[in-house]
Amino acid sequence: MSNFAEQLAVRRGVTAIIGGGGKTTLLYRLAKELSVQGTVIVTTTTHIFAPADLPISETGAMPQPILCVGTPCGDGKLTAPRQAMSELAALADYVLVEADGAKRLPLKAHAPHEPVVPAEANQVICVVGASGLNGRVSETVHRPELFAARTGETTFATPAAVARMLLTEGLPTRLLINQVDTPERAAAARELAELLPCPCVLAALQKGEILCSF
Repeated sequence: MSNFAEQLAVRRGVTAIIGGGGKTTLLYRLAKELSVQGTVIVTTTTHIFAPADLPISETGAMPQPILCVGTPCGDGKLTAPRQAMSELAALADYVLVEADGAKRLPLKAHAPHEPVVPAEANQVICVVGASGLNGRVSETVHRPELFAARTGETTFATPAAVARMLLTEGLPTRLLINQVDTPERAAAARELAELLPCPCVLAALQKGEILCSF
């Protein structure tokens, strides 16, 4: 199985994960990989569903190698922890933070108040779902009106348009293009990666596969 933490160069400290098309899957995949090397806290600055297979706490006390820390907010969800991110970073070797939501869509344009990246984060990994590339903006992008305003593209989320959006937002230090599981998606993902200055990894998270990196 591929090592996503190594390919994404996850360092000790706080890592923020943003975007769409597999954030939560990446969050828990990285937690599992990194728990071999040290203790891991997974948390959010917005909302996540409480994981069924991890201990959950409202504080960062570490009973196991992986701990989910958050504040219950109803409907099986957790919101941001009561402790400061700096305090959590002092309690675990790695703190992985889901820092925005995408309404389960593969692509995301960020509103001015998003994402909620902790000041302590030493890296921001943006997840892009390849299933949305070349799809209709209205069907594949969370906040399509912002995507259109930033890219000039109102119909299709082409790789060039997605690249313009990412460059305009200037948020990620590293990109994971997920859902690369067909030749068509692979071609679109490569086109996107070649248009961006930040390191990119092409992968299929559900299969645990990393195809290549740029």
